Amino acid sequence: WFFSSYHKVELETVTVNVTIQDFVADVVSELLFRNTQQVSEETMFIFPVDSDTVVHTFYATMGDTRIEAMLWEKEEAQQLCKATSGMENLRYLQDQWDLWGPVFACFLGTLPPNREVTISLCYVQELPLQPDGAAQFCWPRELFPRAAYISYISSEEEMSKNLHFSICLKSAHGVSHIAINSSHTPLQYTAPDQTSAKVSLKLPPWFHDDLHLLVYYRGSPTLSAVVERRDPKAPPGSVLGDPVVMVTLMPSIPEVVPSPGQLGEFLFLMDRSLFQDAQVPPEELPHLSSAHPSICPQNTLLFLLKSLPLGCYFNIYSFGATFKAFYPQSVEYTQESMDNAVGRISSIRPDLGGCDLLGLLRSIYSTPPLHGHPRQLFIFIQRKISSEEEAVMAEVYRYRDHHRCFCFPTNRCDNFNLSQAMALETKGECVCIHSRMDMTSEAVKCLQQALQPLASGISLHWDLPPGLEVSMIRKAPELIFQGHQSSIYAQIHGQAQDPEVGEGAVTLQYHVGSQSFDYTLRFSLSPSSDDRLPVHRMAMMHLLWKLAWEGTSRAEKDIWHKAVKSSLSLGVPSPFTSSVAVRTKQRDAWHRDSLPPDSSVLFSPSCNLVPCQLLCLHGFRPVWFKSTKFWMVQKCQFCLETLGRKASDTEALTQLSASCKVKYTWRRQNLRVVVALQKANGSWALTAALASALGLSKADVEGQRPSEDVQPTAWATILALVWLHQYKWKVSWSELLEAKACRWLRDQAEVQLDECLEAANSLFGCFVEPTIFRI
Repeated sequence: WFFSSYHKVELETVTVNVTIQDFVADVVSELLFRNTQQVSEETMFIFPVDSDTVVHTFYATMGDTRIEAMLWEKEEAQQLCKATSGMENLRYLQDQWDLWGPVFACFLGTLPPNREVTISLCYVQELPLQPDGAAQFCWPRELFPRAAYISYISSEEEMSKNLHFSICLKSAHGVSHIAINSSHTPLQYTAPDQTSAKVSLKLPPWFHDDLHLLVYYRGSPTLSAVVERRDPKAPPGSVLGDPVVMVTLMPSIPEVVPSPGQLGEFLFLMDRSLFQDAQVPPEELPHLSSAHPSICPQNTLLFLLKSLPLGCYFNIYSFGATFKAFYPQSVEYTQESMDNAVGRISSIRPDLGGCDLLGLLRSIYSTPPLHGHPRQLFIFIQRKISSEEEAVMAEVYRYRDHHRCFCFPTNRCDNFNLSQAMALETKGECVCIHSRMDMTSEAVKCLQQALQPLASGISLHWDLPPGLEVSMIRKAPELIFQGHQSSIYAQIHGQAQDPEVGEGAVTLQYHVGSQSFDYTLRFSLSPSSDDRLPVHRMAMMHLLWKLAWEGTSRAEKDIWHKAVKSSLSLGVPSPFTSSVAVRTKQRDAWHRDSLPPDSSVLFSPSCNLVPCQLLCLHGFRPVWFKSTKFWMVQKCQFCLETLGRKASDTEALTQLSASCKVKYTWRRQNLRVVVALQKANGSWALTAALASALGLSKADVEGQRPSEDVQPTAWATILALVWLHQYKWKVSWSELLEAKACRWLRDQAEVQLDECLEAANSLFGCFVEPTIFRI
């Protein structure tokens, strides 16, 4: 986005050319802004980036002045930044702006009245997979002309003067159709086999929408491959000097019940500052109350533990200035381990000191995941750890293909940005808990998602013509969750012995539960030319991060030098390089290709250094347009908070509210007791405590048992199941508890389900249908 004093520099003309090939987008854009005020304005351009986006070209033109962003070796860049005036502008942006998230930012200086500045921005990006199989491309609403909204009621001809947005689509599978939330030209195929097409926007999205383009390809591809030819100017054997293939994995995951041993490793990370209650005996745990009952970590842990399935593994960590684990390593979920963990919840003491989440994550990641048990983290956090945000994200990014994070920051937490980023990187969820949301309910809903089937044991097998071989740049992940995809990159070495053989093949193998699957895709080894090398740029980004994780330093001179050279050659930011912008006159404009190999070249006196960096903003409003769902949740929460501050207008309403609150509190307390009494296998024992929690007497329960042939445990389980189901509209997340109970009942011999259900309905005065047992 472009920022100056609020809305005083207007975007007048937009020219964007997007090329989308399967799940990678190559974007070339030119944006013309004008200062419409009568005074000069300080201007800055920022653009949101994430770990799947590479901004490789940026320059701005104002009159005969050109500002170009360049990559330099990191230490040299740091020295240059020390000599750069105006760096305080970026530091102010980073710490004071209301936005948060990773951005590319460049301070452009002063724009005189009625003067123009033209921004040229080029980037490549991996596109996310939508649940219906479409590739999604987004363009932020801030980068459309503001005058465009008037054009809806004026002429499209007038609008076409300042909006030029064309999209080229390519896929070996064939382009089926598209969906765009704006007016556009009909999809026009440019190849007889419909493997390429083009479309243009007529108008931007209505009002304040980002542009959302969905691209649908023919068939239901589980595999997609894009091969990009080598750069003829680069030496063979280098990444640029060899073809690179991008393979997108989209496993078809059937809806199956995971078999034992394939259920996962669930790690619950609890911020000790959430625990404000004094130590409470375990038997009192179900009756806990707090000043903020919606944020009760003890109850959340209790309900999560009770909802886990037999056969999985789990552990609980509490963190503050230090971190502690319930167990040295994850333990199997059994009746004994569950009872032990429930008994230890009350031992977690409040800690308002430091917040060593980074140390805890490093400890977890250093422990190899259990084979066949995908690792999923549930992180509950309230404290600010902004000083370590970048280090935390580096750790999460490093292991993002091996686990998933579900994050639950509270509304008193300053880590919305970090929590959301962790969830996005690992394809999890982030739910912000405020005073009118139930932390337990939201956490168990996410656990339902975490228990869905997933693809594991993923492997790729290549079949290439003799003389060619593959070197993996980014390997296949260990697991892929339902509804997600993963892109891997490989370098193709060598020379084919038979030039007539122009095809290769790759086979994907994976497991879902106890089922095995494999798919083979044949792809062309003779790709069309693309001088912009978008696939090479994405592959290079992953390679450079891989080298950084492996500890490449100046001591390993050859590897380090190659990493820096590769980063500079493609303009791909990396841990080894950093951005610096240069201001020159147009007649003396420098181009990256004309720079000498030694990047320590001294600038001439006519050159000016300009503040330009990749930053992580520390505000409160997300800048990345992928986060629409998260932003909508935030807005809904704000509305709830606003409504909550309005007092009731009448005494009758107040009394009614108080009456409802008493009944609601009673039901919550009883619900805690019922859940606390459920066994790890899903059953309940027939006890006086259970009868009381169900609102019954022990005599009534015993007297209504259909016959002596019905085992007391089966009868108690059916009663608890019917009681829970009655209040499902209030506690919809009880489905996991009900499912455990139903599975246990189905495993019991000769349980008279229909007769027991009729007796339970009579006892509670309700009518729950027999379909309850088919959950």
